[in-house]
Amino acid sequence: MIKVVVSWTKEADQNLGLPKFQTDGAAGADLRANFSNEFRTSGVALAPLQRVLVPTGLCFEIPYGFEGQLRPRSGLALKHGLTLLNAPGTIDSDYRGPIGLILINMGDSDFVITHGMRVAQIVFASTVGVEFNVSKSLSQTIRSSSGFGSTGTK
Repeated sequence: MIKVVVSWTKEADQNLGLPKFQTDGAAGADLRANFSNEFRTSGVALAPLQRVLVPTGLCFEIPYGFEGQLRPRSGLALKHGLTLLNAPGTIDSDYRGPIGLILINMGDSDFVITHGMRVAQIVFASTVGVEFNVSKSLSQTIRSSSGFGSTGTK
């Protein structure tokens, strides 16, 4: 288990609590919309294909060698078409600023994001350092350079 240090932004509603794993086996902890006073009572309405940056009110200190992956919540995606535009979003271990969620409404009707609503989840994963080595050729495989649909659909 890793330890992630969390701090609140200045305008955050700390009464919403920290991200929470809803079950013992959950990989992701739910993140909530944490609006400033201007939108706390009304929320933010998203028309179809509209996107918005939703604040979480949180900043993380993720240990070196790990990342935070921002992912959509499946129920909101299925029922309403609400998803993260850049899923999965990545929070690097050297970033210390506020966490925002780029939400988009892919549904066919308006959707209101309310203050405190669980709108995304964060999964923490280890990362691997990489060293790039230039070569004039790469080893061959059965697939080699065949891409985009080359393995078929059945």
